[in-house]
Formats: sequence, C-alpha cells, structure tokens
Amino acid sequence: MIADKLQQLGAATINSITGFGRAGIMLFGAIIGIPNIRKGLPLLIKQLYVIGVLSLLIILVSGLFIGMVLALQGYTVLVKFGAEQMLGPLVALSLLRELGPVVAALLFAGRAGSALTAEIGLMKATEQLSSMEMMAVDPLRRIIAPRFWAGVISLPLLAMIFTAVGILGGHLVGVDWLGVDSGGYWSAMQANVDFYDDVVNGIIKSIVFALIVIWIALHKGYDAVPTSEGISRATTQTVVTASLAVLGFDFILTALMFGG
Repeated sequence: MIADKLQQLGAATINSITGFGRAGIMLFGAIIGIPNIRKGLPLLIKQLYVIGVLSLLIILVSGLFIGMVLALQGYTVLVKFGAEQMLGPLVALSLLRELGPVVAALLFAGRAGSALTAEIGLMKATEQLSSMEMMAVDPLRRIIAPRFWAGVISLPLLAMIFTAVGILGGHLVGVDWLGVDSGGYWSAMQANVDFYDDVVNGIIKSIVFALIVIWIALHKGYDAVPTSEGISRATTQTVVTASLAVLGFDFILTALMFGG
C-alpha cells in the first residue's frame, strides 16, 4: 500500500519535472524563434488582432463596470469620514496597482489563453505540426513564436486600457451620479498617483502576467493529448493554472514592489 503510494508520488513528480522541462524548451524556442520582418510581421499582426483586438470588448466592459463598482463602494466608506474628494486616488491606485493588471490577466487567460490552447491542440491532433516538421518548417518559429510575442505585447496594452476605462467608470459614478467635484476627483488623483511606483509597477506586473499566461497556454496546447478529450482537458488546465499562477505571482510582485 505504502509502496504503491510512493510509486504514484514518484511518477507524478517525474511527470511534473519532465513537463516543466518541455515547457522550458518550448519557451526558449519561442523566444529565440523571432521570425524575420518580411515573413514574420504579417503573422505577428494577425495574431495581435486575434489575441488582442478580439479581447477588447470583454476588457472594455469589465473595466467600466469594475471602475463603477469601485467608485460606488469607495464613496460609501469615504463619505463617512468626509473624505469623498479622495475617491479619485482610491479608484486610480486600486486599478493601477492591482485590479487592472490582475483582472485583465484573468480575463485574458479565460478568453485568449483557452483559445490558443484549443487551437494549438487541434493543430497537434490533426497532425499539422508534424506535417510542418516533415516539410522542414519549425512549428516553434512558425506557430508558437508569433502567438507568444503577440500575447506579450497585447496583455500590457489591454491592462492599460482596462485601467483607463475603469477610471472613467469611476468618474461616471462618482462625479455624474454621486456628486463628487470633478476637479477634485482629477486633482487628487494627480497629486497621489506616482508614475514610477504606481504606473510603471503596474505595467511590469502586466508584462510578467503576459509571459506566464501565454507560456502556460501555448505549452498546454503543444503538449496536449491529441484527442478531443485531451484538448478539452488541456484547455481547462490552461485557465485554472494560469489564473492561479497570476494570483500567486501577483502576491510575490506586490511584496517586492510595495512590501517595503
């Protein structure tokens, strides 16, 4: 009984190590597999549209409503202390430091990450990747690299758009609905938001999250069992693993940036 459990534990450990090794090799191939401008730029632009532009709707709608909820909840607390003019900094700092990068990454994992995993997994199941290798075409350079770099470029931009729309949503509720002074909303925000500590650190977070989400999504698809069940399992694992990784790394980055 104990021997069987140890054997299962050892097999799971070995599988995890080998899986991480394959993911590392794929990541290395994607990073160094930057296609040349003439051939690779059209592929990159296409993936920027598929991964980034098509994710705009959910980012815009979610950012607007989260900003509105932040303003509504924040106002109910601040007004008790006569500090409703600090609503602008509350909304802006919450979005810049945390909610913008994190929620955008979670939405990106659910929308673009799952789609990438399913797409790569289907290519593997239909032997398109094997056919490329037989024709001396490197699938890492042709398929993985454009999607990898498109994701790394797209998510930070989407996070910034999410934050900007959220701030506007907070203004919509705080100023137009609850009656907070518009000048006070913006001036207090400008006085309390630091470019390096808040804006730059938020961008750094979104870049790290982009690397994590895209890496997991592409690896799960590239390493998926080439069956319908295997692709379905890989897609689910992408969303779960990427979401947990984003939340875990968010704590680590927050501790490093703001932990003193």
